Amino acid sequence: MNQSVLFPDLQDWDDIRLLVIFPAQVQGANIQCRISLSRLAKLHGEELTGETQVLEAFERCRFDIEDYIEELIEQEKFDEDGGVSWC
Repeated sequence: MNQSVLFPDLQDWDDIRLLVIFPAQVQGANIQCRISLSRLAKLHGEELTGETQVLEAFERCRFDIEDYIEELIEQEKFDEDGGVSWC
């Protein structure tokens, strides 16, 4: 694992865009990362409803999510806003 990409234990549920948003820190810069509800449900293996259930599923899948997001960051696959999304 690349120690230059750090993931603080912070995450928020965006119930408008149906995304979990969480930060990554790369060489002192903060990058906004996102995973869609549909992708998270697929990783978790069941339908998710409500903020509590979504965030609990995110915690259970956190390491897989962080590994994939780290790959996207290393490959510099940034969105137009400088963030990284797994949708």
